[in-house]
Amino acid sequence: MAPEGVAELRDWLFLLMLCLTLLAEVLEVAAATGYDEEEDLVCPSVCRCDEDFIYCNDRGLSSIPPLPPSATVLYLQNNHIDNAGLPTSLERHLTVRVVYLYDNELDDFPMHLPPSLRELHLQDNNIRTLPRSTLARMPLLEKLHLDDNSVSTVSIEDKAFVDNPRLRLLFLSRNHLSSIPSGLPASLEELRLDDNRISTIPTHAFRGLSSLRRLVLDGNLLANQRIADDTFSRLSNLTELSLVRNSLLTPPLNLPSAHLQRLSLQDNALIHMPRGSLDGMRRLQRLDLSGNNLTTLPRGLFKDLDSLGQLLVRGNPWHCGCNLRWLHDWLHARGNSITVRGLTCQAPEKVRDMTLKDLTSQMEECEVTGVVGTRDRVGGVGGVAASSTTLSPPQGSLFTLRSKRPGLGLPDSGLDYTLGSSGVGKSLALNVKPLAHDSIRVTWSVAQPTSSFRLSWLRLGTSAAMGSITETLVRGDRREYLLTSLQPRSSYIICMVPLAASSGGKGAMAGGDSDSDEAPVCAKAETSDPSQPDVGQEDNQDSEHMATLPLAGIIGGATVIVSLALIFAIFCWYGHRAGRLSSRDQYSRGSSRKSKHYDDYIESGTKKDTTILEIRGPGFQMTPMVTHQPPKPLREDYIIHTIFPSNGTGLYKGAHQVSNAGYGTNRGYRERGIPDIDYCYT
Repeated sequence: MAPEGVAELRDWLFLLMLCLTLLAEVLEVAAATGYDEEEDLVCPSVCRCDEDFIYCNDRGLSSIPPLPPSATVLYLQNNHIDNAGLPTSLERHLTVRVVYLYDNELDDFPMHLPPSLRELHLQDNNIRTLPRSTLARMPLLEKLHLDDNSVSTVSIEDKAFVDNPRLRLLFLSRNHLSSIPSGLPASLEELRLDDNRISTIPTHAFRGLSSLRRLVLDGNLLANQRIADDTFSRLSNLTELSLVRNSLLTPPLNLPSAHLQRLSLQDNALIHMPRGSLDGMRRLQRLDLSGNNLTTLPRGLFKDLDSLGQLLVRGNPWHCGCNLRWLHDWLHARGNSITVRGLTCQAPEKVRDMTLKDLTSQMEECEVTGVVGTRDRVGGVGGVAASSTTLSPPQGSLFTLRSKRPGLGLPDSGLDYTLGSSGVGKSLALNVKPLAHDSIRVTWSVAQPTSSFRLSWLRLGTSAAMGSITETLVRGDRREYLLTSLQPRSSYIICMVPLAASSGGKGAMAGGDSDSDEAPVCAKAETSDPSQPDVGQEDNQDSEHMATLPLAGIIGGATVIVSLALIFAIFCWYGHRAGRLSSRDQYSRGSSRKSKHYDDYIESGTKKDTTILEIRGPGFQMTPMVTHQPPKPLREDYIIHTIFPSNGTGLYKGAHQVSNAGYGTNRGYRERGIPDIDYCYT
């Protein structure tokens, strides 16, 4: 090879090495620059970062700052972030699993959230709608918290959760829901709908939710009549059911029993626990019946509750008679395996404020019966006696018996009794009034207090055999009772008898009552047709309207009386004032005429003071200081005038001695004028 070619090749190689060196330097600088930019995105300056947890809460932010790509949990609560503050770049962070956005200013369900999201907290915002398209962007979502928003039933789009097959937890507490949302995913395990406005639960409300384990419906408007019979029976895997703070009179029918562990029914209006309402709940661990109106529990109610560990029954007016002998024995048989709170007797008076478990000596006086439905020998306050077969009561009513109890004293349903809407007995007056097509109001008054009443009502059957009898115990301090869930267009005979406390002997159990010898007082009422307007309500409205008339008359009459009294007072005051003025004028004129005869100081031009005191005393006399001479009566009357002239002197003179003003000296009256210095003459 020629030397020129070798030299040229060497130059080219040198140039190539130089270019490679420059390229390496450029790449190094670029890498360093990229590293610096990545360092800037590790943690926003306004936030605090702990590995993959980004804490931007309570910073007063109005928008989400740039986030590092490795973030997994975002804490953005308690800020001022609205929907415009959510950047579109947020959906490109595919490593984010949990986002806390509660207590912000979101008006709509947030968009541009990462599709990898598993848990989303949106409480305490103002979200009103749940669109399906937005929820479909998060197919992996498992937990959704929407408490304390403005979501209503109509604002949830149809099939809104159809694209969220993994959703296990949905919280919609304290919103504006009026019914159970439709289209809930079958994967749902926990549903909270407490403190809404839900009043009706149809049969299909929980259809397909076989995986649901926890259901909370506290603080709604639920009543027995508006809950379908088999509503909860579809929830075969339910372990916890909470119906606190509603308007239930009895537990809902057909509660799921296979896996139920916690049942909360406190703060309702429960007046009866039907036999069989807790059957099959062998796994039930906690039962809460606090804050209701229960007085007794039927025998055998807890026969399947072998796993029950907590029984909470505070705030109920328990009547501890022989009717609760079975519960007393059941509690002692369970021993320390169960914790009972609030089973304190309120009646009879002898056992008030005592716990049922402590009434061992009193309960021993009760005759233990082996036949279900037989009344206890002592007390006779067993409440609703049980029949040999358990019947399903209608929603919202007490347990109904289809067999007639001996000795009840109710009239035969096959006869036509001419009973009215009221009845009067020896010591009790009963009055009944239909309020609606399915309710009757019962009121009564008694001549003397009693411990309790037995209230029974009989629906007359179509045959001459027997209708259906229902019986319950009512506390002695009550004077009103409302019968609900009655049959429309039916005739009812309602009877009541006071239960007098027994005394003396073995039957005088502290807590047992005995039937009174008085015959039941009965009255008859008929429920109306549902298709017709409620007569009771119209009567109530008319009575309320009529009740306002006497009040208006009283107010109007009082106003008129006050007005007349005021006018009369003004007239009297004016007349009194006018008479006083006229009397003063007459007195002045009379005084002027009299003064011409004996008031010389008037003629001298001296103005008479209004403070002049005139004393007329016909018995006034003056006697000398001689003890042996008898007093001489004064021959003439005197008028004593006290005047206050400018020199401070006083004047005393007689009425008939005006002409002798200058008697004996010139120090008397000066030409019918004012007396000298401090001398005065009479």
